Amino acid sequence: MASPSTIARIERLVWVLIYGGLLCLILGIAIRDARAGSGIAMMVLGGIVAAVGVVLIFVRARLREDR
Repeated sequence: MASPSTIARIERLVWVLIYGGLLCLILGIAIRDARAGSGIAMMVLGGIVAAVGVVLIFVRARLREDR
């Protein structure tokens, strides 16, 4: 059981993580040629952050709202 404010916080966090992770991934792809190490690190970090956001979607789906 979770309060409505907790559910709303998780929903906001999900989208911040997904969009932020994808933005970081795209920036990593863009700078990969200029700075190989930094570009690859940004791509990996962005992919991990976006994956955490996707996992939180499933966590949110399992939560039930308090009555």
